[in-house]
Formats: sequence, C-alpha cells, structure tokens
Amino acid sequence: MMLPALETGGRFSLVEHPMPPRALGAPLHRHSREDEISLVVEGEVGAMLGDEVVIARPGEVIVKPRGQWHAFWNAGDAPARLAEIISPAGFEDYFREVIELGGPAKAPPAELGRIYEKYGLEMDRSSVPMLVERFGLLLAPPAR
Repeated sequence: MMLPALETGGRFSLVEHPMPPRALGAPLHRHSREDEISLVVEGEVGAMLGDEVVIARPGEVIVKPRGQWHAFWNAGDAPARLAEIISPAGFEDYFREVIELGGPAKAPPAELGRIYEKYGLEMDRSSVPMLVERFGLLLAPPAR
C-alpha cells in the first residue's frame, strides 16, 4: 500500500502491484464502485479492456473504468510494476483480506465469494485458462 484511504479522505487510494515475468495480475473482472488508473512504473503490462488488448510500457497509463470487464498481466520476460489509483478508496482492503486467506489460489471459494460480494466485484475465474494460453502467461514461477 502506497497511500491508503485514511490519507486521502477516502477519495482515492494508491497501491503498488509488482508482478513477476509473464504473471497474471488478475483474471477478467469488473468493479461496480471503483475506477482504476494504472501507471506502468517498470516492465510491460498487458491489459484486456472489454474487447481491446493494450500493452503499456513505463510512463504509460491504463484506464479501467467501473463496470468494464478487464484483466491485466505482465506481458514481458522481466519484472513489471504498476502504481494504481483506485477511486473512491476502500477497495485496497480487498487485497489485504485476500492475502490474509493465503491469496486467491489458496483461499476457500466460499470466502472469496463473500469478499467479492462485499467489494462489489464480479470475477470470472474461468477466464484464466484463456488468458494464460492467449498471452503466454505462467501460473507459477518457473522451476529453478
């Protein structure tokens, strides 16, 4: 967390999303309450915004308005990092809650469903195989 709701009067929050090479940041999903603006700080980030696919590089911005289905991932073979403004604030607590459950891959589905509902989030987890195949993503770090 870079800038929580308490420091902005709830108007927005600023979070950081580091992503290893070829990692899926999030499958297709949409927010009912928040707009997201992602600034690529490092690497190359791909995003599916409805039917459009974009690749953004450092200094470029990806706008994900509320109500729009979107996904994002590290589109390169080097680490990537986003600084993301979420407006209004509050959704940053979603990340904390999911991490407390062990992350999205380990969290019990019923608990994830409760969290999605709490934050007005629709998540299409069935989009993961399509995203992995279409964009050459890795679901786990490569073996060493």
